[in-house]
Amino acid sequence: MASQQQLYDETVTDIEETFGLLPGYLEALPEQELVNEWPNLKRFLFGETEINPKTREFIGLAMAAAIGCEYCRHFHKGAAQLHGATEEELSELFFLASYTPRYSALIQAQDYDIDVFKEETEQIAEHLQEQMAAGDD
Repeated sequence: MASQQQLYDETVTDIEETFGLLPGYLEALPEQELVNEWPNLKRFLFGETEINPKTREFIGLAMAAAIGCEYCRHFHKGAAQLHGATEEELSELFFLASYTPRYSALIQAQDYDIDVFKEETEQIAEHLQEQMAAGDD
């Protein structure tokens, strides 16, 4: 069985082979936490998942914008471009990233009843489904 030091050294080697360096923010993690964290980070940055890579980066970029993280915005925008994101797609994403926080603030400020909101959302969904079905005819 590999020792903790061997696992750490193997993890660092894998990160360096993947990124070309060991970023300082990963190096600053406790050794065991880096060993635990790296497989998931690598999988969701570079691996095959149910969501295609460009879409994953769009999600990351929208989340980064919502939480105001300059580091994440920079990373996910660049990663999205590496996965083929166009300037037009990014421009649309920048606009769309404002929707959830804006409407969340609007609805939260009203102290809008959650049960009424859910009921209305279901009614809207049913209406849209009916319209889509009618359009298929």
